[in-house]
Amino acid sequence: MKNYNVGIIGATGMVGQRFATLLENHPWFTVKVLAASPRSAGQTYEEAAGNRWKMEAPMPESMKNMILMDATADIEKIASEVDFCFCAVDMKKDEIKALEEAYAKAECPIVSNNSAHRFTPDVPMIVPEINPEHLEIIEAQKKRLGTKRGFIAVKSNCSIQSYVPALHPLKNFGLESVLACTYQAISGAGKNFETWPEMVDNLIPYIGGEEEKSEQEPLKVWGKIVGDEIVKAESPAITTQCLRVPVSDGHTAAVFVRFEHKPSKEAILRLWADFKGVPQELELPSAPKQFIHYFEEDNRPQAKLDRNLENGMAVSVGRLREDTQYDYKFVCLSHNTLRGAAGGGVLLAELLAAKGYFD
Repeated sequence: MKNYNVGIIGATGMVGQRFATLLENHPWFTVKVLAASPRSAGQTYEEAAGNRWKMEAPMPESMKNMILMDATADIEKIASEVDFCFCAVDMKKDEIKALEEAYAKAECPIVSNNSAHRFTPDVPMIVPEINPEHLEIIEAQKKRLGTKRGFIAVKSNCSIQSYVPALHPLKNFGLESVLACTYQAISGAGKNFETWPEMVDNLIPYIGGEEEKSEQEPLKVWGKIVGDEIVKAESPAITTQCLRVPVSDGHTAAVFVRFEHKPSKEAILRLWADFKGVPQELELPSAPKQFIHYFEEDNRPQAKLDRNLENGMAVSVGRLREDTQYDYKFVCLSHNTLRGAAGGGVLLAELLAAKGYFD
């Protein structure tokens, strides 16, 4: 695989910082540009991040003295220096939409962690193991944008990364309805316990916009390309409740499922154990070898013990059992800033690179 020069737009935020740590020494991608808001532009990455560096790993030495560019004013210059950019900006949704399209029209492909374009009909929203075929819509998107190589591809919301991978191998049994309650870490809000002391010994039963995303995004992921757009799947029916809990990293989901043709417990466990996607087949650098890990212990998975499984890119499942109102219930866990955010973005970029979309 050739080496690609990449940029990180929104480098000073928590997800941007995670991108920086994941891309240090990446075998395919070399960070050439860091960009942020106008108030950070012109400073070194180390100066701009200052005491706001939230990662356990130190800032990569190769990036400390890089001068931050202006994410909005320097689009043409940034596009001329990189093969593509990761985007993790903190702006209003309409502003993000316009910004990402401006990069695409400057012939700079964008791999986005943001939600702004997730429901744009010709923008693929990818979980690489589940719907890699949706990348084919990029040709229609480029036609709309009038670009030769510029496009936008997005990853899905962090909350669905825990339970949708566990549901996906079971769809052939006629997945009819899903109830999922998610218990989401504070890093999903870009915070830690130092910056959000109110979350210590606390639980907040509301995360703005999260339940709508959790109910609708899986249907786009499971949708199909019709003409020049991705049409959402009509089933299963999904209802969710999303709670913020005092956990640093790791989103947990309690899931209840009903099938048209109820499978055996053994069949479900076998499907989870055997499931592989295109990232595993291609042996992409960030892909977990075993995508879904099942724990037999009654007290697993646990965020503190299991969120970093396979470098935080695997999904953990446990407590599969029959239910009195649904067919089955089980518990899922994924690392929200790795699999659910920057790590999922890097894996998506690896898939795009392997399929030739950056060439």
